[in-house]
Amino acid sequence: MIGTVKELIPKMLSLDSEKVYEVKEVKKKRTLDSNSYYWALLNKIAGVLGESKEKLHLKMLKEYGEVYSVLLPKEHDISGLIKYYEIESCIEKNGHKFLSYKAYLPSSEMNTKQMAKLIDGVVSEAKELGIETLTPRQIEEIKLRWI
Repeated sequence: MIGTVKELIPKMLSLDSEKVYEVKEVKKKRTLDSNSYYWALLNKIAGVLGESKEKLHLKMLKEYGEVYSVLLPKEHDISGLIKYYEIESCIEKNGHKFLSYKAYLPSSEMNTKQMAKLIDGVVSEAKELGIETLTPRQIEEIKLRWI
């Protein structure tokens, strides 16, 4: 079922009350143009700075991406759960040790608004290094195709 809240509520009331249903927001996906442009600029920046594009990608996620906190028992391995993270602190509570992580949303999971912010950031970084970017109008045209 897809629809607005007003459209869905009457339909949901007629569903089997014994079953469990999942409701989620439908989000417009960003275009491949946005992803391609991001990685093209990132590659140019990496070349100028002599850094790996993966290291630079993490830097861009830290600077311009979405950040959230995760608290897990110290003995729990986070590496299979979250791709981009760093340890913030170690906390002890009731005799148990926990690690607090700063986690960064991967660009592959970003919505159009989040990706636009990331691209604006990488464009800004590229301009500071004298790297040619699309014109502001061209960038806006790419963004308009996402909406």
